[in-house]
Amino acid sequence: MANFELMRKLSIKTDSKIVFLIIDGLGGLPREKGGGTEVEEAKTPNLDALARESICGMIDPISPGITPGSGPAHLALFGYDPVRYQVGRGVLAALGIGFDLKPSDVSARFNFATVDDEGKVVDRRAGRIPSEEGRRLCQLLEEIRLPRVTIFVKPVKEYRGVLILRGENLSGDLSDSDPQEIGVPPRRISPLSPEAKETAELVNQFVEEARRKLSSEHPANFILLRGFDRYHPFPTMTEIYKLTPASIASYPMYRGVTKLIGMELLKTGDTLAEELKTLRENYQRFDFFYVHIKKTDSAGEDGDFERKASLLEEVDQVIPEILALSPEVLVITGDHSTPAMLKAHSWHPVPVLLHSRWCRPDKVERFSEREFNLGGLGRIPATELMPLAMANALKLAKYGA
Repeated sequence: MANFELMRKLSIKTDSKIVFLIIDGLGGLPREKGGGTEVEEAKTPNLDALARESICGMIDPISPGITPGSGPAHLALFGYDPVRYQVGRGVLAALGIGFDLKPSDVSARFNFATVDDEGKVVDRRAGRIPSEEGRRLCQLLEEIRLPRVTIFVKPVKEYRGVLILRGENLSGDLSDSDPQEIGVPPRRISPLSPEAKETAELVNQFVEEARRKLSSEHPANFILLRGFDRYHPFPTMTEIYKLTPASIASYPMYRGVTKLIGMELLKTGDTLAEELKTLRENYQRFDFFYVHIKKTDSAGEDGDFERKASLLEEVDQVIPEILALSPEVLVITGDHSTPAMLKAHSWHPVPVLLHSRWCRPDKVERFSEREFNLGGLGRIPATELMPLAMANALKLAKYGA
């Protein structure tokens, strides 16, 4: 992983630019024996050509065999040890929508969901209701009143929202209510430490009141909560790497994780074209850019192999536009794998490509898992990407005499 003490000593402020293009859920699996993954089935001539001029390999977001959430997987990409620097999804969602979190606040992300007459979950995403409907339902839930706390219920995007509790002596040490599967009832929130008992009782009261208020709503007749936490500031990328970093992402959770580590959040649309326009317009102002592509992950979670492959082909088409900006370093990878065959995040390593004038190109001919398994980078922890990118941008001084 990135040694932050060493990075602080060796990092140099220069004009060279680094672009991290993060294709969410990039890694996949074949849908039939002997077939290709989504990456391998997609037609990606520009990525293939770039791979031939780069050094390639595979990364483990957390460690081999561990399936990562999006938060820790992203933190690892920026050099943060995801085991040491832990943060709940609720904090990231709140920061991502610009909510002014206080240190005593407890936050949790929630999904609007559908439960049947027996109280079992039949759709964890409530049919992916539109953002306008999610906003209306959040306003309805914000009418709930509980003793000793102030409640904020804010829309995030589509079926996602964030719950914030503000009061004294609250704890984020709580279990999730989201069972992460269908055909079973939601779980009751439980305290994970003695200090969290009162907070768990308050949240369960809120869930029961939410059930009543949503009982006549369909498909969003319930909420599933996960990722409880309190806000704790992290060291920033500017402090560690002497960078002036910018975040180009449309989904609030990813905006939240990058705000947490000190990136400036650039306003952008949620299409690839709009994100590339934002990159071009701000290219002179920053020396590190995080560009996030979400829809590949959504396609994987939906089990839509063909759509995920098609979206990768769309990404391929913009590669010449990024290269035209002449970044000193271009890293293309994902935060984790989301194989359409599993319809979920998985533990599989993720393809990574690093392109710079100073890299040693390997023998990889195509942008694919099979070839990247044999690439010059080998299989490394995701936390090692930032030192490699900094070195290839000539932003690290020599260590020692």
